[in-house]
Amino acid sequence: IEQFTLNFTITNLRFTTDLGTPHSAKFSSTKKTMQHYIDPLLQKSSIGPSFISCKVIGFRSGRDGDDTGIDAVCSYKNDISIARFDREMVYHELSTMTNGVTKLGHYSLEKNSLYIDG
Repeated sequence: IEQFTLNFTITNLRFTTDLGTPHSAKFSSTKKTMQHYIDPLLQKSSIGPSFISCKVIGFRSGRDGDDTGIDAVCSYKNDISIARFDREMVYHELSTMTNGVTKLGHYSLEKNSLYIDG
């Protein structure tokens, strides 16, 4: 099993201290919501056949203090169904699926905030 990180910023989700507190009710419910949006995108991407899941590991204050940064660790099986993890390809796929990194469900994304490291 291999992992990669996924980071992005939501502009219409105000960061609050309880979002930054693991195991708080706000943290837990927002984590479930984000995973509800993230997992289907990756299942539709080129790593889809090998994709396992993403785990939201944290929320942070965005650049202007009102935005919320999302940090997730995603897992996939490293097998022959994908030659190798191509972070640039996955970035472009996610960019397309989020309307140029502007929409994730009813959330608005900061256009230049999507980052994939793997």
